[in-house]
Amino acid sequence: MVLKSTLILFSFCLVHSTSYQVDQLPGPIAILGEGPHWDIEKQSLYYVDILNGSVHRYSYEDNKVYSADVENEESVSFIIPVEGEKDKFAVGIGHRVGVLSWDGFATSAKIERSVFEVESEDKLKGNRFNDGKADPVGRLVAGTMQKENHDAPPEERIGNLYSYSKESNVTRLRSNIAISNGLAWNEKNRKMYYIDSSDFRVREFNYDLEKGAIDEVRVLADFHVDGNKQDFAPDGMTIDKDGFLYVATWGGSKVLKIDPSNGKTVKTFEFPCEQITSCAFGGPELDILYVTSASFGDKPHPAGALFKVTDVGAKGLPMQKVKL
Repeated sequence: MVLKSTLILFSFCLVHSTSYQVDQLPGPIAILGEGPHWDIEKQSLYYVDILNGSVHRYSYEDNKVYSADVENEESVSFIIPVEGEKDKFAVGIGHRVGVLSWDGFATSAKIERSVFEVESEDKLKGNRFNDGKADPVGRLVAGTMQKENHDAPPEERIGNLYSYSKESNVTRLRSNIAISNGLAWNEKNRKMYYIDSSDFRVREFNYDLEKGAIDEVRVLADFHVDGNKQDFAPDGMTIDKDGFLYVATWGGSKVLKIDPSNGKTVKTFEFPCEQITSCAFGGPELDILYVTSASFGDKPHPAGALFKVTDVGAKGLPMQKVKL
């Protein structure tokens, strides 16, 4: 992994004299950076490089990224701290979920134990986990997709969305998915938001916090124009304390702030690379938007860098650890 220590600064002015600032952070250039999770206790952002099989920790205090290769694993899809267990993380590894042991400094890390496995039948063995997060009560929600084939998107809708808790084990929430992606919850309104990138939509569900069950309500945002797909796909997603969604765009060089009341884009944050993959609020005041990206397909620098956005004009919510 090549470290890029140069700091690149971008500043964009929006309508109504609203401005924001984008900084490239020092750290590794990812093939497929994803899964940002802000740990309040550590004041660190954890994220992964899926196709490089590595995990990363950006330290706010040090302004430095610490990286580790996960031993004997080709891909690592998400990383979420485990509640009550020091230096332990739930990670997606292929079509399994395991517990990773990592002190946040070492350059290699090991899977300590497996938690569960899905899709072991022959026709689905080519699937892998993609995005995954803990819901507001610590339940793991994660989805699968067909593995990448060079620059081509998955051809089959053979992915699924799963929920896991110690009480109910593994439950399938949705099927017929191509690219399982962005997840976010509004605990107050008991809503879950979800993206299958191939649908070019953000969907809103009623969410049963006690059971983890979902009931689809509506398509919140549709990125088709006159029935046609745009030149980007919605990817990872986060939510602020006021309920606005922030949707990363693969191929779009931007993060879109979306009003949940009407699905309209109310603000756009632009970046100097195409493949913007996900985002999460962090920092001491939860007012910094951290954004991951990808260099997949040998995209030019600074593709694959980690960015931070300041002067966002919003604050996020604490991210939940997973209960295993």
